[in-house]
Formats: sequence, structure tokens, C-alpha cells
Amino acid sequence: MIKTYFLDLFLKRRFFIALALLIALFIIAFYIPALQPASIFIFIVFIIFCMVDYSLLFFTKKFPTARRITAHRFSNGDENKIELMVKNEFRFPVYTNIIDELPEQLQMRHWVRKLNLKSRQQKKISWKLKPLERGEYNFGNIHLFVSTPLQLISRRFTTEAAETIPVYPAFMQLHKYELFSGTTLNSESGNQRMRKIGQSMEFEQIKEYVAGDDIRTLNWKASARKGGLMVNSFMEERSQQIYCIIDKGRLMKMSFNGMTLLDYAINSCLVLSNICLRKQDKVGVITFSNEPGSILAADRKVSQAENILQLLYKQKTDFLESDFEMLYLQIRSKIKHRSLLILFTNFESLSGLNRQIDYLRSLARNHLLLVIFFENSELDELRNSHAKDIEEVYIKTIAEKFAFEKRIIAKELFKYGILSILSSPQNLTVNTINKYLELKARQAI
Repeated sequence: MIKTYFLDLFLKRRFFIALALLIALFIIAFYIPALQPASIFIFIVFIIFCMVDYSLLFFTKKFPTARRITAHRFSNGDENKIELMVKNEFRFPVYTNIIDELPEQLQMRHWVRKLNLKSRQQKKISWKLKPLERGEYNFGNIHLFVSTPLQLISRRFTTEAAETIPVYPAFMQLHKYELFSGTTLNSESGNQRMRKIGQSMEFEQIKEYVAGDDIRTLNWKASARKGGLMVNSFMEERSQQIYCIIDKGRLMKMSFNGMTLLDYAINSCLVLSNICLRKQDKVGVITFSNEPGSILAADRKVSQAENILQLLYKQKTDFLESDFEMLYLQIRSKIKHRSLLILFTNFESLSGLNRQIDYLRSLARNHLLLVIFFENSELDELRNSHAKDIEEVYIKTIAEKFAFEKRIIAKELFKYGILSILSSPQNLTVNTINKYLELKARQAI
């Protein structure tokens, strides 16, 4: 009873302003006795208005309602739509302040929306949420602070709306980049170049021998039964194995525009995997840090895209140095066929690359290795700024040195026959897709 009639009661600003004016009026009436009757009358009217306002809000069986409408999962780094439906069940118009208990990851402590509702009216509030990290986002209750047209007091109505929504890697970008899956490279004559990789061992059918067929495919048992030469027919092998390898070491914990490099790599891996599957390639995922991580074998089955999404959702960054020797041994034992290995990692210095270059060269001997590492886009402002004193000259010189060393790393990889991409975090997905399509067009895979 106390909670219903007292704890949900809040006084509005208009109440305190009116109370302050009444106090001032009584002080003036103390010196001017003729104003005392008018002061008492106004005070009684004020009390009556407060009682009427209280009765309209608290002595009622109907009250405003609210509900939250969201998707069953959010996309990391994208704008996700959230809707609030608010309905006024009173027979008079109300003024409403809406407070939604948002997840702690957002750190939005002053989220308030104001809404004016007529009698029996329902309105919708739409806003967009952009999460910057994966995981579970816990929404709380919805609070409505409702006041009548008098706006002397307000009552809090709480709607139970607690729910947990998982934030997955940026699956909304899959539709954005679907057009890339149909991209092909045409030769100058206008004919599409087709990729043919010898003869596959995937059996298709047995057919009669015709001039020009490979005599090595003769099926002698079928020829004996048929009384004529029969040959085995095999399907052309058009799909290749592609593995996205994600480094979860300490350098991938660096943050740009609120998102870590690991999240940028995961989002790009998800989009690239979707395009590779549409290109009929087999896609797998490997994660590693100072110890072996998750492994999803390359495949192109229908459920592979969902398997990749669920695997990437669970990945977290470690704060230890990544073990590339362990990665090499793991790939050597698990991947037996030549594949395209797309390694998402980061090197901040040439010495950091030199510590791992032997393992990268060993991987490149048996596979086509593509190393993707990141530009430090936070230094661009320093590099492009105009130095005003000696200290700023030193800072700008150091920023230029870091940027130049990144380019040296790319040249060092090229010297050993290792493909590389030096990309800003924002352009990572586009650059990775373009490089994959380029390798497909060059028949490098």
C-alpha cells in the first residue's frame, strides 16, 4: 500500500514553483494584512488542485502501458532498431517521461523520451542501438512517469520488460555485401574465365566411350557387361578450401572507434565466409592465441554459415602473446590439402614481424597465405596536423615513423612471397573481399 500510494509519487517542478509563490505571498501578506484572505484562498485552491491531481493518478483501475519491440538478436557494430509502444488508458490526456533500463555496456544513464498522449491514444517511439562489443545485453524494466494536464505531481508506472538479447558479429552486413558474391572478372574479349583444377575424384556417371575421352578412365567391368567401351565420368572440382584464421592475442585488443580489432576481424570473417560459400568454396575458421583455440573444418554445407556465426560469437581477446609456432603445428596436422589461409592479425613493429616470419614462411610453402594487419588510424590526425612547436614536431615525426614501419612490414612479407593487406579497421571488410575476388579471378587459389 505504501509503495502504491506514496513511493511512486513524484513532485513536479510546477508544484515547487507554485509553493514558492505561495510562500512569497504569505510573507508579503504579513506586512500587508489586506492580502491575508486572498493568500488563504489561493492556498486552499492549491491544495484542492493537488488533491484532484493525486486522485486522477492514483485512484484509478486503468493506467498507461508500455512494451519494447526488438529483434531476437543484435548485430555488432550496426544500428539495430528498437521500438517502444506506449498507450494511454486514461480518459484524459497525459504528459509522459519514458525511461528504459538499458544494458550496462552502453553506459547511457540519461536516456529519457518525452511523450504527450491523448485519451486512449497509442504512440510508438523508434530509436537505434549500436552495440560495440559482442555478448549478452540485459534490458531492464520500462518506467513511465505520468502527469495530468495540471502537472503538479506525477506517478511512476513500471512495466516488467526484463530480457536478454545476444549481440552477434555483424550479420546485418551479409545483405549489404551479397552483391559481391555475383561479381566475376571478364576478359577483354567479353568471355568469362573459368577455373578448372585438373580432374576431381568425385564420381558423376558411367557413359559410353567417344573419341577424345581419356583412356585412363576406362571402366573394364562395365565395358565387359555392356559389350562396348565404357568410361567413368567425374565432376569438375570448382570449390577450394578457405580458412579464416583469427589472432586473439593482446595486440587484437586495441580499440578503434569503440570496437576492438578482434571485433573488426570477426565481422570481416563472417561477411567473407558468406561470400565464399556463395562462390561454392569450402570455408573454415581457426582461432588461436597463446594456446589452441576453436577449429571449424572447411565445408560448404547449408548449416556452415550458422556454425561460423555461433563460433565467432563466443570468441574473446586474450592479453598474452600469440603463439605462431603452435598455429603452424596445428595447421600442419589438421589441414592436409592446399588452401587459402586468410590470417587476421596485427604487427606494430618490424621486430614483432621478425619474431614470427619463419612460421609464416613455413605456412606459405604449403598453402596460399594472405596476412591482413591494421593501420593505426588513430595516428592519422597527428600525421596530418600542422606542428606549432618543437614538441608537436617530435610527436608528428614519431607518428610518421609508425606509419612508415607498417609499410615496411608489408614489403617484408612480399619479399618472402606472402600476400598481405594493410587496411584501416573501417575498410577491412571491403579490402578483404576485393582481395579474395582478385585471387579468384587470377586463378591463384
